[in-house]
Amino acid sequence: AGTRAALSAAQFGRDVIVVAKGDVKHSCSHLAQGGIAAVTESGDSFQSHIDDTMDAGVGLCDEPIVSAVVEQAPARIRELIQWGMPFDTVAASASADAMTGNAGHSLALGREGGHSVSRVLHAAGDATGRVLMETLERAVATNARIRLFENCFVLDLITIGERSPRCVGAVTHHVRHGLQVIWATATILASGGCGQVYRESTNPSVATGDGLAMAYRAGAQLADMSFMQFHPTTLYVAGAARSLITEAVRGEGAHLIDRNGVRFMPDYHPMAELAPRDIVARAILAQVAKTNFTHVFLDCRSIGEDQFAQRFPGITKLLEQFDIDPGEDPIPIRPSAHYMIGGIRTDGQGRTNINGLYACGEVACTGLHGANRLASNSLLEGLVIGDSCGRAC
Repeated sequence: AGTRAALSAAQFGRDVIVVAKGDVKHSCSHLAQGGIAAVTESGDSFQSHIDDTMDAGVGLCDEPIVSAVVEQAPARIRELIQWGMPFDTVAASASADAMTGNAGHSLALGREGGHSVSRVLHAAGDATGRVLMETLERAVATNARIRLFENCFVLDLITIGERSPRCVGAVTHHVRHGLQVIWATATILASGGCGQVYRESTNPSVATGDGLAMAYRAGAQLADMSFMQFHPTTLYVAGAARSLITEAVRGEGAHLIDRNGVRFMPDYHPMAELAPRDIVARAILAQVAKTNFTHVFLDCRSIGEDQFAQRFPGITKLLEQFDIDPGEDPIPIRPSAHYMIGGIRTDGQGRTNINGLYACGEVACTGLHGANRLASNSLLEGLVIGDSCGRAC
């Protein structure tokens, strides 16, 4: 969201400084496995994507925001293709809408929990976030109007005025330059969530809620802070980090089974393993309690070892570290904190109640996600709201 906002602001002739408290690659966006949800084929529709988003959000989504994000998705995808993002493709059928520009090929589409059809675009199998960020970072690196300050910790926002405060920049600390004041006519927070609050988390170590805290201190309104999404399937191995196992694996046909080998999700929801994340996570915990065990298993054996390795090369490499063969061995999993649904209250252009202060990405609460985010709508939100936020600034 931050890099996309920077590119939009620069496009309109503004000078931009991007500040990252560590390496810019150390982010949730880089770690995203699943993909980007977007309507790209004639068999799909905006209304279907809107309905799926609203259903996953348990009726608490802001429908105009949902509509705006869904309807802008194809344009943002075409833009990424123009910038050289290599989405995974398949040989095009006679009826397929070839969006890639590669003769005879169309975008490969996966299905994830809560989606009624296959509409999730992916890259490098299960490394969509990394490929997306590399694409955006190349665009940032070649833009003369954008400067990147890495290992630069933002301590606090600078505001002036009491009755109607205005944000005019931030105080930062750089490992080499020490304390700095960065003055800005517009300040965008794109600092991610606070997953490190939880012991069981898929988030990188930098996700400590800094942006939420400094916005709160500046008087910005926060919303829906009780809504933290837990991802149903993270690798559960004693002593190991809780690494994400994308739900695209379930979209390819994997099932959840308990310690007794019983497939249990059909007992909890008609969509079974492809139900929204909150439902699957609660079902897993209920089954854990019912079977008096610490975890359940993701059974990928029906996918086949070769197909699994081809579709999910990153996860295959991860599992090899623990001598788990997904073609033979069920994968031990349990839910972990994953995505901060709530955040700084903004409109569809990232505006907060503080003049001059904007927010986009996971740190923001636009109303898109309601009480529970639909899978692969997060990278989409970063692209769409990031672009709108940069334009507004």
